[in-house]
Amino acid sequence: MIMARNAAPPACAEKIQRLIGAVGEVFVSKPEVVTLTAATLIARGHLLIEDVPGIGKTLLGVSLARAIDASFRRIQFTNDLLPSDILGLSVFNQRDTQFEFKPGPIFSHVVLADEINRSTPKTQSALLEAMNDLQVTIDGKTHVLPEPFLVIATQNPVEYHGTYPLPEAQLDRFLMRVRIGYPSAEDAKKILREKDLAGQLKDLRPALKREDVLALQREADAVGVSEDILDYIVRVAEATRAAKSFRLGLSPRGALALCRAARAYALVSGRDYCVPDDVKAVAAPVIAHRVLIDSSLYGIARIAEAEEAVEAVLASVASP
Repeated sequence: MIMARNAAPPACAEKIQRLIGAVGEVFVSKPEVVTLTAATLIARGHLLIEDVPGIGKTLLGVSLARAIDASFRRIQFTNDLLPSDILGLSVFNQRDTQFEFKPGPIFSHVVLADEINRSTPKTQSALLEAMNDLQVTIDGKTHVLPEPFLVIATQNPVEYHGTYPLPEAQLDRFLMRVRIGYPSAEDAKKILREKDLAGQLKDLRPALKREDVLALQREADAVGVSEDILDYIVRVAEATRAAKSFRLGLSPRGALALCRAARAYALVSGRDYCVPDDVKAVAAPVIAHRVLIDSSLYGIARIAEAEEAVEAVLASVASP
């Protein structure tokens, strides 16, 4: 039987819905955030969650790791954290008279970089090679990271005391940046009813195996993108560079990230081909942290302004 090119393979759709449903059992807020997180994982990307404390940023990372039966490490970023605390270091073994590499917490499938903007730029940059090349280099030796590999970084608005803005090179390593926001009244009541969140996390059973995630990533690579969609992505990128409100538009690497995210979102939506709505759904999360606008202010206001500017660009570009 030849499958029509209008839907993702049923096995893929079923696996993705199992993953989203498992995370949603614990993370009670904003289903679209869970969907974007799943798309980021499937696209082999990394996720930056920027919002105020106490809204479930850490919970999202922990529940996702449990849902895919993956190793998980949480790194609490502080201003005295060192790169070796993340990557690991070589320790001299007196018995063997050799240096022995002790891997750091980065050698996990899901790494939660909690409050990443509370560490110095030197420590933040320790993640660059890992996020970009799936490897780290220590003392001239390269160590490969496990797959799948996902960094979920959280950061508070930079107007909070003791924070350091992430440099553009670091921001560009994140496929998407999302805001969770406060829950609805109904979700807030559901959260208040839950008395044993730790027990709920412990009881969360894996929805997928790591091999399933790798298979979904390969399926996302094969999602079809027509010439019309590619032209649309190029026009959107050019529009950000031409818009007067932008000081820095979307780079070619950013356009590539937009295409990759759209492929994954199409698969999450149950299709094996991209449509304009896939590009529109991921445009703000992919583009907003990669551009600079003249009226930018630090903090939540900056995020909102950048997202609004991206949406205005989308509205000005005719879709196929």
